[in-house]
Amino acid sequence: MKIKKLFYGLIAVALFIITGCSTTTVTIDRIDAEEVLSLDPDADIFQYNGVIYKTNIDWVEELSLTKVVQIGEIQTKNDANANFNDLMSNKLPIGAKIFSAKGRGDILIVEVEGEIKKYLAVVEG
Repeated sequence: MKIKKLFYGLIAVALFIITGCSTTTVTIDRIDAEEVLSLDPDADIFQYNGVIYKTNIDWVEELSLTKVVQIGEIQTKNDANANFNDLMSNKLPIGAKIFSAKGRGDILIVEVEGEIKKYLAVVEG
């Protein structure tokens, strides 16, 4: 009987060590324009460096952000399908200027016809 309890005790300790030492890895993957538009067909998006950026997000709109440097401008417009390339948008006009935002690597600022729009990188985790 003592051997049986010892055996079960060793198994419990071994399982504790095995599960206690394992790590969980969380990855953040990019999603594409097709996925964003399937979830929100009216989304205002563009792609920069392989990442989709989306505007009209309440908490982002409330942020007070400062433009740093211009990093690009919209080159093409694609309102027909969700096959996007860098510097392509579905609603922004060609020539809209894209700026980095001070202190925020996940938000870009777009200036179009004197209006400022804030775009958040769309990621899934």
